[in-house]
Amino acid sequence: MEEKNEEKVVATPAALELIEKLKAKHGTLMFHQSGGCCDGSAPMCYQEGELLLGDNDVLLGEIGGCPFYIGGDQYETWKHTQLVIDAIPGRGGMFSLEGPEGMRFLTRSELCGWSGGINNAS
Repeated sequence: MEEKNEEKVVATPAALELIEKLKAKHGTLMFHQSGGCCDGSAPMCYQEGELLLGDNDVLLGEIGGCPFYIGGDQYETWKHTQLVIDAIPGRGGMFSLEGPEGMRFLTRSELCGWSGGINNAS
């Protein structure tokens, strides 16, 4: 059986639309999949360079032309999943740029290699 090289992180059309809106307001962006604390496990959006990355952070890929990172410990837990970043109405994370927009980013996940997964969301 041929193994598919699936992207580790993809974005829905709604997320891509919100990313473009935020890039127009704030410039170059970056994402970090939060591991908990104040904003639960929400994907956080920052101006690029605003969040200092640690030695254990892993670059999963890009969404909307923006780098998407995850903490190393969390990556170990989720490494067999594809993260699907969506945007839905609601209040975003208190440190994330989408907060004032009335929208928030949300992470959904699919097992990598599952034929029912969302493979072409970006």
